[in-house]
Amino acid sequence: MTKQDEARFQERLARHHDELRWLYMELYDNGSMFAELVDQMHAFAEARSAALRKRDLAREAEPDWYKHRSLLGMMLYIDNFAGNINGVRKKLDYIEETGVNCLHLMPFLDTVKGRDDGGYAVADFRTVRPDLGTMDDLEKLTTACHKKGINVCMDFVMNHTSIDHEWAKRALAGDGEYMSRYFFFDNPDIPAEYEKTVPQVFPTTAPGNFTRQDNGYWVMTTFYPYQWDLNYRNPRVFNEMMYNFLFLANKGMDIIRIDAVPYIWKELGTSCRNLPRVHTIVRMMRMIGEIVCPSVILLGEVVMEPVKVVPYFGTVDKPECHLLYNVTTMCTTWHTVATRDTRLLRKQLDSVNSLPKEYVFLNYLRCHDDIGWGLDFDTLRGWGMEEVPHKKYLNEFFQGHTEGSVSRGELYNDDPTTGDARFCGTTASMCGLETATTPEEEALAIRQDLMLHAMMLFQSGIPMLYSGDEIGQLNDYTYKQDPAKAADSRYVHRGKLPWDRVAQRSDGTTPAGQIFEGLHQLETLRHAHPAFEASAVTDTLDTGDNAVLGMTRSDGSEALVGLFNFANAPKQVPLPEGSYTDLLTGTDYAGTAQMPAYGALWLLKK
Repeated sequence: MTKQDEARFQERLARHHDELRWLYMELYDNGSMFAELVDQMHAFAEARSAALRKRDLAREAEPDWYKHRSLLGMMLYIDNFAGNINGVRKKLDYIEETGVNCLHLMPFLDTVKGRDDGGYAVADFRTVRPDLGTMDDLEKLTTACHKKGINVCMDFVMNHTSIDHEWAKRALAGDGEYMSRYFFFDNPDIPAEYEKTVPQVFPTTAPGNFTRQDNGYWVMTTFYPYQWDLNYRNPRVFNEMMYNFLFLANKGMDIIRIDAVPYIWKELGTSCRNLPRVHTIVRMMRMIGEIVCPSVILLGEVVMEPVKVVPYFGTVDKPECHLLYNVTTMCTTWHTVATRDTRLLRKQLDSVNSLPKEYVFLNYLRCHDDIGWGLDFDTLRGWGMEEVPHKKYLNEFFQGHTEGSVSRGELYNDDPTTGDARFCGTTASMCGLETATTPEEEALAIRQDLMLHAMMLFQSGIPMLYSGDEIGQLNDYTYKQDPAKAADSRYVHRGKLPWDRVAQRSDGTTPAGQIFEGLHQLETLRHAHPAFEASAVTDTLDTGDNAVLGMTRSDGSEALVGLFNFANAPKQVPLPEGSYTDLLTGTDYAGTAQMPAYGALWLLKK
């Protein structure tokens, strides 16, 4: 580190030191462990490359860089996309061509095959999964991405480790130091007390929140028996995990996604969800990042409706996560597809629009995971949609079992006792592209696919594509032939990217070409128009028809109206006063707009 770098580090440390120490001591009351943390932060700052320090300076000068309308994300599995990390590096020209400038690499840290849950059971936080490459390969990839203006995001699994992690192995061998890093009990009495108040996440795969080990001990395993929950009451756990965080930040990460944030802190007699100490930990993590690697931002995975996840943003004076997922809008969108009723989606968007503009959400249609029907059933009940039968209807619809449905996909974690289940499938297959047998059916599926993306891109926040959606990738049922994957239907939408289909992206006569070009047009327009800035005034619009969603955006220099027809029939929609030009087609409108089935309009007011 140069003298200037050292001075900057000390200035950032001084800015946060008192609050960081106060929170740490309140939580752990351990001055020597805090002193060790500060020493290690300095060591990681020294180890940070000159290029990353330069990136830190640029991002400090423009702290709201992640709020810009030009940001477009894509999440992908390295092996499914290009085989390994070096393969991804060789495909960066394609990433550029998609317009993506934020690449979310799905979990790539070392795991043991057969119990990796898609990579979320980490055996070593400082080793890349051998079949994907090495840490050196990762650094070369992030360096290449930065040269092309592409940000890199990764998952940081803080809540648990794999049973194969060195800590877990030592704990299982009876080492008390390492047992204290987890929740170990020598009899089932205390676990039974926890079970009285802690709900189960996956009743069909992990019955109960504890797993009895061969040595007779009981260990907390919230998600899967092979994922052991870390005990953040132990300051050694917090410190070591922060060192892992900084190690990975120094490999060139720009966004670090904190997995399962609400679960991090556990207390007997509570639900072990969203406890106040979680916010203490995330706040400290935010400050540690701002001291050592200020160009790195935090994305929190909090699966709740936006108004309830707001505490994870922190406050203006004491911020926590920079970004949060807009999970509920995603699943409400698919509810809207199945019901052709936009009322709940409109209410959901009104909630988001009412929040301060400082809060930035990550928006998406599909991701690596299933769709859990966490809808606002209190509201739906008032419209005659009871929770149990409605969830059943949604799952039947998207499997193609209801009359008129062209969707295809599979259930996940189907619970025969409660009748509850989640759903899996790619965007294109859920829109009917998989089942299309005529040009007309194909055109309708493509139009619905692009309409949903147009709606997602019209919202404020960072739009995130799921790899393959840019070319209309279909469900991949070959996972059933792999014994390690056959029981997990999420692999139906985790198939390898079909590069033969990618090759069709410039051919407008193919579905891949039409979707690729349609998305490119939407992304280009979003980048070009200031009304898409995060600071714009946004609202929903009453279209007079429950099947048509209306949205508005205005930044003072221009005003936009977005209309999205969820019906499989044409609709005539009254427009607000004034005359408009559709950015997508150049067509002028005034008074009313005729929309085709699954049509979308981005109207610029003249």
